[in-house]
Amino acid sequence: MHFDDRLATVLRNRATGERACKTQFRQLIDLLGERPQAGDPALKAAAYLRLIALAETIGADERARIVGETGWRFRNPELVKWFGEAHPKVAAAALYRAKLSGEEWEVLIPKLPIRARGFLRHRRDLPEEAVRVLDRLGVQDRALPLPELAEATAVETRDDADAGDLANDPAPFVLDTALDDDSPTQEAPASEAPEAAPQIAPPPPTEQQHAPRTSGREPEPNGIRALVDRIEAFKRTRGSSAGQGAPSLPLGELDPPQPREAIQNFLFGTDTQGRIDWADETVAPMIIGTMLGELECSDGAVADLGAAIRNRRPIGDGRVVLQGGEAISGDWIVDATPCFTRDDGRFKGYVGRFRRIAPAQEGRRQEAADRLRQLLHELRTPVNAMQGNAEVIQQQIFGPTPHEYRALAATIAGDSARILAGFDELDRLARLETGSLDLEEGSADFAAIARAQVAQLQTVLKPRVAQFETSLTTDAALLPLAQGEAEMLAWRILATLAGATGAGETIHLDLRTQDEQATLRARLPASLAREADVFSNEARAASGAVSAGIFGPGFSLRLARAEARAAGGEFSRDGEWLVLSLPLLTGAQRLPSPADAPDRAAG
Repeated sequence: MHFDDRLATVLRNRATGERACKTQFRQLIDLLGERPQAGDPALKAAAYLRLIALAETIGADERARIVGETGWRFRNPELVKWFGEAHPKVAAAALYRAKLSGEEWEVLIPKLPIRARGFLRHRRDLPEEAVRVLDRLGVQDRALPLPELAEATAVETRDDADAGDLANDPAPFVLDTALDDDSPTQEAPASEAPEAAPQIAPPPPTEQQHAPRTSGREPEPNGIRALVDRIEAFKRTRGSSAGQGAPSLPLGELDPPQPREAIQNFLFGTDTQGRIDWADETVAPMIIGTMLGELECSDGAVADLGAAIRNRRPIGDGRVVLQGGEAISGDWIVDATPCFTRDDGRFKGYVGRFRRIAPAQEGRRQEAADRLRQLLHELRTPVNAMQGNAEVIQQQIFGPTPHEYRALAATIAGDSARILAGFDELDRLARLETGSLDLEEGSADFAAIARAQVAQLQTVLKPRVAQFETSLTTDAALLPLAQGEAEMLAWRILATLAGATGAGETIHLDLRTQDEQATLRARLPASLAREADVFSNEARAASGAVSAGIFGPGFSLRLARAEARAAGGEFSRDGEWLVLSLPLLTGAQRLPSPADAPDRAAG
């Protein structure tokens, strides 16, 4: 079969009667219940719309009976999710028949309504991934657990032991004078009864207490008096001997609990009311059930999140305070996005992330850099897709393509490449300014690199009657940087200056080495000299053969300054000059030690 048109064939037929509606309902869930395959998304969407229309004709009980018929095996996560949001009877029948892999369950379960997750808890054939997700979300079985056999055996043994101890204990002391004359246990004459016996009624006798007694039986020394003495001794020593040999639970032998490490960020999801019903495994027991709209700010006022939730608006930079364990207590920033169903656009809750507020400015800068890097990561995906499709068209991989379309595709591929290069520069700047990226170490002659790049740029400036006027040292200026890192830094500065140079303009360059430091001085072109801050993104230059990048010369110079500082140097403005200072490679860094190179030392 080259083309699977079964779904289109079913949708072409109109179900007019009750029997036809049931038949078409069976056909659609049979086709959609298969594994997800490539196909027309519009056709699949039409199939789900037809299912919604059929559901209005077929009652919930009848649909549940159809879905619960033997033979269904729903292997499509999309259909299982659609059934999970249906009537409880239909959802229970469908989730019982669903056959998904562990990875599919792990992705699907957090998207299901809480009611549908409870249906899954009754299944005993779920993979381990699904059980783990259910445990993390706090979905528990509704059935009461069976008693442990070991515990029942222990109880029976303990009862038998107590009965044996009771049988072996001596009979309690009973005062005969308090007994009635017709008592069956009174065998001794009254004259033989103990003298000065108090009138105390005895407790009801048990079988163990009917032991034969003689009239000459004397009171036992460990009877009531012994019990009173023990009580008095306990009262005297209770206050004085507390903690000195007194019986206690063996809790002191346990190691003190270690404090949990504070969590810096975690993901979460809510229901339609804004109640958190899903979170990362590390914080799920501490945060699930919290109402997002009732969280307070650090000043004690209720955060303004309720209005955003009621109006289904995104939540950005919401500052709240979380109360609870040490791992999550403190000030947080919450970002959340509303989610809607694909079929009918119904609101189904929020998904977002909590980020702990850093106390210092450096922490806020790190947060901004992290958000920028996350945004770049999300933007790279569509740009990569556009570039790949354009290259497929331009290279005619799937067949001949008109030259006009190939030219357009080549332009799109080139623009995509420039955009991706700009994304890389943004990511590099964010990581350098926050100290999360170190330049690769090595050995590079910065003077030789400058001479080669200046000669290359002179050919570009010549048509504009512009030039570099250089005074570069002839000595080697070795930097503790890899060759690629040094070339990138030099090109970023020199190409930016060349791109901003006007017609007939001369750029003066001076490179010297002194006191274990290389200093490059470059006069600013007129277009940049007018700027109050050449490292600002507002500084722009005219486009030409040499470009400073898609963000302009201000951004390129700022990135060069971050690279220079990461290399242990500085890049700043001094009047009409730009000054780059970099530390040279010292003698200790150049020569390997005998321990590092024993063969060379021996030679």
